[in-house]
Amino acid sequence: QVQLEESGGGLVKPGDSLRISCAASGHILSVLYIGWFRQAPGKEREGVSCINMRGGNAHSVKGRFTISRDNAKNTVYLQIDSLKPEDTAVYYCGADVDAYCSEYMSEGAMDYWGKGTLVTVSS
Repeated sequence: QVQLEESGGGLVKPGDSLRISCAASGHILSVLYIGWFRQAPGKEREGVSCINMRGGNAHSVKGRFTISRDNAKNTVYLQIDSLKPEDTAVYYCGADVDAYCSEYMSEGAMDYWGKGTLVTVSS
């Protein structure tokens, strides 16, 4: 089992930057990659960024998103720059034990999920 816990969300202004975290615990050696997804009100969950846990590929769908990891802390970060109101969403991290990070990251492929952290962008 793998447990994931997101943190760092909150209310920010347009143009601000924000870094949110995903802390992993449990059988983390089984995790091949961690992905960030987001779900805006009334919309489907969409993939945002992913990173392999033991080096190699990282992918982000938008240039304003930067993913990084700290293996010593078992934590993956998502930095979001130039925040826009349309970035308002619940951000979830998921863990996949069967595949590596790629542009084809899929919500349906994730094996574990956190409960999410809400990011609200408003002036």
